[in-house]
Amino acid sequence: MSYRPRIPSPDRRAVLRGSLAASAALTLPLTATAAPAFALSGRPRAAWGVQVGDVTASSALVWVRSDRPARMIVETSATESFRRARTWHGPLVGSGTDFTGTTPLYGLPAGEQVHYRVTLADPDDPRRTGEPVYGMFRTAPARRRDGVRFLWSGDIAGQGWGINPDIGGYRVYDEMRRLDPDFFLCSGDNIYADGVIEPSVTLPDGRVWRNVTTEEKAKVAETLAEYRGNFRYNLLDDNLRKFNAQVPSIIQWDDHEVRNNWYPGQILDDVRYTEKNVDVLAARSMRAFREYFPVSTLHESSGDGRVHRVVRHGPLLDVFVLDMRSFRNANSPGRQPDDTTGILGAEQLDWLKRELSRSRAVWKVIAADMPLGLVVTDGATDFEAVAQGDPGAPLGRELQIAELLRFIKHRRITGTLWLTADVHYTSAQHYAPERAAFKDFAPFWEFVSGPLAAGGFPANALDSTFGPDQVFVRAPDRANVSPMESPQFFGEVDIDGDSGELTVRLRAQGGSVLFSKVLQPGRVGQ
Repeated sequence: MSYRPRIPSPDRRAVLRGSLAASAALTLPLTATAAPAFALSGRPRAAWGVQVGDVTASSALVWVRSDRPARMIVETSATESFRRARTWHGPLVGSGTDFTGTTPLYGLPAGEQVHYRVTLADPDDPRRTGEPVYGMFRTAPARRRDGVRFLWSGDIAGQGWGINPDIGGYRVYDEMRRLDPDFFLCSGDNIYADGVIEPSVTLPDGRVWRNVTTEEKAKVAETLAEYRGNFRYNLLDDNLRKFNAQVPSIIQWDDHEVRNNWYPGQILDDVRYTEKNVDVLAARSMRAFREYFPVSTLHESSGDGRVHRVVRHGPLLDVFVLDMRSFRNANSPGRQPDDTTGILGAEQLDWLKRELSRSRAVWKVIAADMPLGLVVTDGATDFEAVAQGDPGAPLGRELQIAELLRFIKHRRITGTLWLTADVHYTSAQHYAPERAAFKDFAPFWEFVSGPLAAGGFPANALDSTFGPDQVFVRAPDRANVSPMESPQFFGEVDIDGDSGELTVRLRAQGGSVLFSKVLQPGRVGQ
């Protein structure tokens, strides 16, 4: 298979020069006191690195965080020398956004590498600037033959497994960075706001896992400051900051950005929380999420305040980012015969059907933050995802998915596949009507990968309503296996520009490809 050549490693000098200089104060090992302090003098510093998000053929969003009030200035260039650089004047960052800022870039050349650097200037004296922080990204191609390659996964700093300096921190990010993808899709659980990070954990074999700790990770997040601290925590890792400087992201959220298994209107009975109204917690988390990730629909200049969106990545690929959290109904046994709210909400379902029918991309990746046919429970009687263990005709949230699958078939929408994380193992499911209780749909694939830095869990049961056949699974045999005991997982998608073939590879940390599947373009079902 042919695809657009990767940029050779010597061309990474700009990123290494900038990101290493900016992150010197955060090099592992770290303690809570090693985080950047709010100095009263000197120049602004961007020690938390840079990020780029929602890159298209002509646009991108650049993110940075300062250690004090500052003006964000972005320069872009076709070369690392920054000759003929273009300057973008970004926002004045301050305490109202936890000193974070995002600058939109427009009119970029398609299919090209863009070097950028972010400089923070003293708002009272623009001549006083901090050390620039460097990054790079590739815009989406305008030509089909250029091909696309990206990675996906999710689930970061969960179940008490945080940044461990003894094993080099989040080393999986370094491995993913070296694959040099066009972008990374994070399928949710970017943080574990409900997960406490203890200084150390003793493993079953007697070894000790040691965590970097911070004040905000010492309890469940409830206040805006605590949610912000949760998002900052992962940026203490040098591997992640280097990854962010080289690989653009497409970010979605799920439950642990707020609290395990949450849904709108929920009132908590968890004694760890003084704030019992989940809607209040979700609003605080969403504000911090918007501050810490470059998401086009959340940006103040053009966003409409929602996570679900389409990111178009050239003629070969559209990514449909779902929000299966904010509009769902309450978790329940899921046996209701009529359910118009479901897991997406009626408005989001209409949006998804409309955008799928409008898409002219060869491949349409549906980025779901939860799986379809895997049974995910919430307590003894309720269910958290779509499936509810009843193998018969669709009920509850399954009704909404059945409506969507029927729509895709009858509109003859080609090239759909589902990617997700959530369950903390990796697997591949093929769905087909001949095996299903509900038969009015075209066959499709669902691929699961994760976690990136969290506990591993045994495989979930399958619900046969939509006829899944689990052709591959790799999962631990017990709950909450640490990253020292089981490899972390991520997936790779490679779309060939010549043939249009799409190859999915399920990968384990350490370089091994566990499973591979080639899909052909132009088909309603595979």
